Amino acid sequence: MGAGGFLGTALVKLLSKKNIPHMALASSNLNLLDAEASNKLIDIIQPEDSLVVISAIAPCKDNQMLLKNISMMASVCAAIEKSPPKHVIYISSDAVYADDEKPLTEISCAEPSSLHGVMHLAREVMLKQVCMMPLAILRPTLVYGAGDTHNGYGPNQFCRFAVEGKSITLFGEGEEQRDHVYIEDVVKIISHVITHKSSGVLNVASGIVTSFREIAQMIASQFNPPIVIKTTPRKGPMPHRGYRPFDNAACRNAFPEFSYLSLKDGLKKMNDEIMER
Repeated sequence: MGAGGFLGTALVKLLSKKNIPHMALASSNLNLLDAEASNKLIDIIQPEDSLVVISAIAPCKDNQMLLKNISMMASVCAAIEKSPPKHVIYISSDAVYADDEKPLTEISCAEPSSLHGVMHLAREVMLKQVCMMPLAILRPTLVYGAGDTHNGYGPNQFCRFAVEGKSITLFGEGEEQRDHVYIEDVVKIISHVITHKSSGVLNVASGIVTSFREIAQMIASQFNPPIVIKTTPRKGPMPHRGYRPFDNAACRNAFPEFSYLSLKDGLKKMNDEIMER
């Protein structure tokens, strides 16, 4: 569910490549805000299915968006109760966590400071109330890749500007340090969770923090001449106090055969893909 979005599109592509049978549900063929959405989903879900729930109106920025996202999940939960699948996977967000100077783990305090985080945490709780089958909750940190349409500050925006020959503008000095994961790594983990019928909470993060300035420099250096990097006065405090590290030991233990692509290599792949389009 959510097959038409950034993550959903990438997951469908991977499942097809691995010959894993799947049904791609997007808002065009199942709008979760429709009154009959729950009944339609009841007819679709089969007892042996893994239901992957990615559908969301995101990022959640205001109260109306929050209410719509809750309504969407209410439809999903009603369908699960009447037509339970074998396995449920919910793609949440690291926004559910409170800020902490220590690396975040799956047992870190879930106390969101944004409506986006509140939305995802509420939807997690809603699913826990109805899922009698294995439930996996994945909490990715910042995801980047060529197919992202949000054009949010960071790798996605920087790469697009660079390809267009525009300068990259940083907030402040670009000193914030964040963890970023490549889209293909995220969907690989989702695929592993499907295959192993995994349950529980899992953060999807590389375990390495990098400043936005360093990211901009990695991207700028791929061009000749290098793209100009500018700074702009920062308005307001830095999100997450400028530092949000993760301990990804749980991911390494769960899937020891999996390894995250380095940020340098991921940015190169993203840049190449954008230029090919």
